[in-house]
Amino acid sequence: MENKKPDNNMMRYAGLATQWMVMLALAVLAGRWLDSKTGWKFPLFTVSLPLIALVVSLWQLIQEFNKPRK
Repeated sequence: MENKKPDNNMMRYAGLATQWMVMLALAVLAGRWLDSKTGWKFPLFTVSLPLIALVVSLWQLIQEFNKPRK
């Protein structure tokens, strides 16, 4: 019999996806809240905060993939 180490890639990617969705949802909610406080016609924060969150999360994803496997 072979002793195989359990492959946790599925849980790893599910955790990353969940983190991504939560970060984007919080960015949209914070942007909407900030836009309601400013009263501007263009939803600057609703557009910019999720974009910033995407850049940050992509950076984290790249860092995660560059980690050496144990």
